[in-house]
Amino acid sequence: MSKVAKPPVVEKKIFVLDTSVILYDHMAFRNFQEHDVAIPIQVLEELDNMKNGNETRNAEARSFIRLMDNASGDRIMNKWIPLNGHKSGRFKVVMDNRPDKVDAEAVFGKGKFDHRILNAALSLKQEFPEKRVVLVSKDICLRLKAKSLELYAEDYETGKVKNVDELYTGKAVLYNVSDEVFKILKSEGSVEAGLLDISDPQTNHFCVLKGKRKTANTWYNAATGRLSLISKRSTFHISPRNDEQAFAMDALLNPAIKLLTIQGKAGTGKTLLAIASALEQRKDYRQIYVTRPIVALSNKDIGFLPGDVKSKIDPYMAPIWDNLRFIKEQFNDDPKMQARIDEFVSTEKIVITPLAYIRGRTLSKIFFIVDEAQNLTPHEIKTIISRAGEETKIIFTGDIYQIDTPYLDAESNGLSYLIEHAKDHPLYAHITLDKGERSELANLANDLL
Repeated sequence: MSKVAKPPVVEKKIFVLDTSVILYDHMAFRNFQEHDVAIPIQVLEELDNMKNGNETRNAEARSFIRLMDNASGDRIMNKWIPLNGHKSGRFKVVMDNRPDKVDAEAVFGKGKFDHRILNAALSLKQEFPEKRVVLVSKDICLRLKAKSLELYAEDYETGKVKNVDELYTGKAVLYNVSDEVFKILKSEGSVEAGLLDISDPQTNHFCVLKGKRKTANTWYNAATGRLSLISKRSTFHISPRNDEQAFAMDALLNPAIKLLTIQGKAGTGKTLLAIASALEQRKDYRQIYVTRPIVALSNKDIGFLPGDVKSKIDPYMAPIWDNLRFIKEQFNDDPKMQARIDEFVSTEKIVITPLAYIRGRTLSKIFFIVDEAQNLTPHEIKTIISRAGEETKIIFTGDIYQIDTPYLDAESNGLSYLIEHAKDHPLYAHITLDKGERSELANLANDLL
């Protein structure tokens, strides 16, 4: 009689969460399956200091505090409290304990919450020697300090793209296309995808068709199963300079696409194309919003800067104003249109403002451009999209390799997350811009330095 194989024994762990994880995802403590989760008391203190304000991190702090309050109910929080479900672990708040063997404050110095958080994790390791205690933090330096004290440490993996080098680019090249396909495209403007070998038929994307002597740029619509011919066209006196920009322009002007991401290095024309396309379609939308997250120097709030609100935010919004000024300069021979562009700003037909200033608003019939989206978390991206009302179009632009926000990287930022997870949706399109068009000197910096 054969023996029934026993399921492998899962090593029980205690995950200690740092403040950076909570600010990245306020639901984090529910994402560790059957393992226990510990929250150092210093984390609650830091969140308490961050709960006021209209930045996303303030909202994340408030949301986590409410979750903890609901989960604990009338129970004492320095005792283990079961999470929902019999297969889930437990959570507790860890007091400010000092370990007997290794004291992080003695090693690294007193006066920093990070070192007291390390001591909280070390105390748990001492109290529960049979379990693996793991510090989870988005702060690389804190993880290195933990490992130097023989404490396991890891990044928070939920929401990370596993292989950013293989991230969806939004375009494909099909070779050995027959002359018959090019004839149909020329006469009808579109062709059945069944005549071609489409590698990903469930996903909207751009296709470059290459035959023996001919080439054509097309848009593959997964809903209809057809490829439509794309031609370069000028929009508000801004013309695409390469095929990828033509793809971006086509998606920006396509009313069937409600969500679009444009990824590319500096100087590829992401923001310029988006603003020009928005102005071209201004009659189709109630307003045009152009916004970006404010990432202050030294991670300080803009309240530290001198002057009124406008003086504080203008330096952060300057690149957007530069793009609008460039578009205006294309109408140097048309003073009436230049005056109209100024009127769009004065009447708030086009609104240029930091992202935090539109928190909580419902975006109905808005052409909404979010620049520098790589500085957002996945939860922030989700929150923005969830604000979309009827007849709204949202465009996220950014460079996933140029991140200014602490604790985000190319794999964990919201733009990468959106590109990876939205690619199969019929309302979505994406294009990666590779070729810089700002200047040869700018290309030198991007390519060689």
